Amino acid sequence: MTNSGIPSSAYVHIPFCRRRCYYCDFPVFVVGDRKNGDNSGTIIQYVDVLCQEIRETPNLGQSLKTVFFGGGTPSLLSVSQLNTILETLDSKFGIAAEAEISIEIDPGTFTLEQLLGYVAAGVNRVSLGSQAFQDELLEACGRSHSVADIFESVEIVRSAGIINFSLDLISGLPHQTLAQWQTSLESAIKISPTHLSSYDLVVEPVTAFGRYFQAGEQPLPADETAAQMYRLAREILTNSGYEHYEISNYARPGYQCRHNRVYWENRAYYGFGMGAASYVEGVRLTRPRKTQEYYQWVRSISPINSQPDADLTIIKQDFLMSENEVLLETLMLGFRLAEGLSLSVLADKFGQKTVEKIWQCLQPYWRQGWVEVVDANGTIPYGIASLHAISDEAELLPLSGNLRLSDPEGFLFSNTILATLFDKLEDHIALTK
Repeated sequence: MTNSGIPSSAYVHIPFCRRRCYYCDFPVFVVGDRKNGDNSGTIIQYVDVLCQEIRETPNLGQSLKTVFFGGGTPSLLSVSQLNTILETLDSKFGIAAEAEISIEIDPGTFTLEQLLGYVAAGVNRVSLGSQAFQDELLEACGRSHSVADIFESVEIVRSAGIINFSLDLISGLPHQTLAQWQTSLESAIKISPTHLSSYDLVVEPVTAFGRYFQAGEQPLPADETAAQMYRLAREILTNSGYEHYEISNYARPGYQCRHNRVYWENRAYYGFGMGAASYVEGVRLTRPRKTQEYYQWVRSISPINSQPDADLTIIKQDFLMSENEVLLETLMLGFRLAEGLSLSVLADKFGQKTVEKIWQCLQPYWRQGWVEVVDANGTIPYGIASLHAISDEAELLPLSGNLRLSDPEGFLFSNTILATLFDKLEDHIALTK
């Protein structure tokens, strides 16, 4: 069995954007409309430091089976820069021949020649940040592209021979109506990507939207409208042949994102670049979110350039995950997946008593139909019809099968379920210490 603490995946953060979208709280550096990897000294320097970080990271023994370039806007990289990063990763860790290598790209930021260069370097999966199919909504979000740019970019992706590509959509935008959301979904289906991500807008305090709007208040859609948007996405996309395999993600059979499943299954992964997080041998580490602090941190880990007197306490965040923290993260991430969590795996890792406590906490939501227990065949042995015939005893939980949230209602109320579960589990953990 593979050691779960040794990564075989790498996330690479490319922080540069033409402009900052109004909903974005990611660590990004705005370079404007005319700068890219060919003519920006800032990007050139960043790639050099990023590759230094990769070279200074210990190789723990597994080749990479997934690599994900996220941002920011990774398509602002030149072909030679992306190739250099991949060559550095391959030289340090090895990249498996069958590896999934994904890159996020924004409409209007790349050419066919550029994308063909990415493919020659090893990229075989693309995630296109379309977000909406109404120009007025794109403008309201601060996006730099138009609807026409989306369709032109899709043609470039197809011309480059990339079959495995995803579209991103956002619901719950300011002034967005249910009819507009349906149009976006139907427009995406006509394009027929192999994968679709459907995210509900989260208004973060540090963003422009966070300064302008309050969640649940106009011009943002009401909570019930946002819920209708979620249900509509699930209905339209599943009826069109997409598997709803994760709370916000849909895929054609065989095209689930392998890299993102590493996160949801709480497996180990490397993280590289400004603000990137890694999870290696039970330790989570988040790199500095500001460029110069990130550069200082990379210099600090280099034997050649190390500065032992530097105060890194404000720029380095790392901690060893306790067993209880691993449990809570396993639940939070695993319940995002349609299959949920394996009862036998949970029992092996955390003990049968902990599984019984989890089941006891979830009983009220099981009665509401928000939580399900499915057997090895994916059927529900304890359904709504048999509720009155079964007592509340936790021992009745099967020893095999999966515990999952129902689709769509369990997913819709996942925050409520998890908040209750975490609260009661923390009390349980405190009592058992």
